[in-house]
Amino acid sequence: MLNSRHLIDLDHYTLEQIDDILTLAKMIMNKPQYYTDSCHGKVMATLFYEPSTRTQMSFQTAMLRLGGSVIGFDNPVNSSVSKGETLKDTVRVVSNYADIITIRNPYEGAAKAASMYSRVPVINAGDGGHLHPTQTLTDIFTLKETKGTLEHLTVGLCGDLKYGRTVHSLIKTLCRYPGNRFVLISTKELALPQYLKDIIVETGHQFQEIDHLTDAMPLLDVLYMTRIQQERFTSKAAYEQQKGIYVLDAPKLARAKYGLKILHPLPRVDEISQEIDDDPRAEYFNQTEYGMYARMALILHMLDGSTKQLDTIPEGDDKHYCCNPKCITQTEKYLPPAFYCHKDILVCEYCEHAVDRE
Repeated sequence: MLNSRHLIDLDHYTLEQIDDILTLAKMIMNKPQYYTDSCHGKVMATLFYEPSTRTQMSFQTAMLRLGGSVIGFDNPVNSSVSKGETLKDTVRVVSNYADIITIRNPYEGAAKAASMYSRVPVINAGDGGHLHPTQTLTDIFTLKETKGTLEHLTVGLCGDLKYGRTVHSLIKTLCRYPGNRFVLISTKELALPQYLKDIIVETGHQFQEIDHLTDAMPLLDVLYMTRIQQERFTSKAAYEQQKGIYVLDAPKLARAKYGLKILHPLPRVDEISQEIDDDPRAEYFNQTEYGMYARMALILHMLDGSTKQLDTIPEGDDKHYCCNPKCITQTEKYLPPAFYCHKDILVCEYCEHAVDRE
């Protein structure tokens, strides 16, 4: 059984626990018929406050293939959220109906906030531009199956590295395995946040920043492509300046290693040419199936021995506040402010942004 009832950030799990989930995912993939009734009588609630296709359907399919059932919403307009209901009240009610909750929300730290008021385990299915831990489980299971290792890889990450929550979660997790090196391919406007660069260095890994995808291709064992996310920009003009800058096409791929593996969290817009789809190095469609098995394994782990209970809600720190406009504390005002200190800098526990002092 996992040490944490919830999955907000994979950092909360030990490598042994993560490897156990990957091992179970492989067992399910090889013998799915053995697990068809594993969640009989269990209910998953999927609370999706922003659009999703793959993540939502992957979770729903995972639960159904385990013999469980699914409730929830895929648009807050179709729920009491449209009437002004708080996240706290939604989660308190839904956790009376379900055995496990999966939540996606555009505000950073929303999954952590939800876990504070839920009687059942909460899975973070993406909180704004912050984290996406189950996509990372998908990514590392894909790498384990296709590359045979999670160590000593040169991993290129291309596109939106500033707001790309899948990139953030993947870097944090791969930094826990020895010998990995990162090639960061983005414009200056979409560069990786400094706190993640600090994590790379502090864990003894290396990174380099490159402007052009063509220059990076010969270096890579793995290429993780991402789309430029229009929904994360404050204006359409800012988005238009960034879209279409990085496109993986046949001439660029011709410079790559034979054993390269190309991953993408999807959806794709125009950053990978259609001609790449049939190349044996393209793994992004297979990646979606690996993700289903990874989520099946995660659900089984999280429901193992779980009981309905509320965690103790910590007292707030009223001396400081988070200035990140996308932090969940900006909209859910009842949340107790919470911070931790990193290198003499106070950091918000919800969204991991540095905070202002009064």
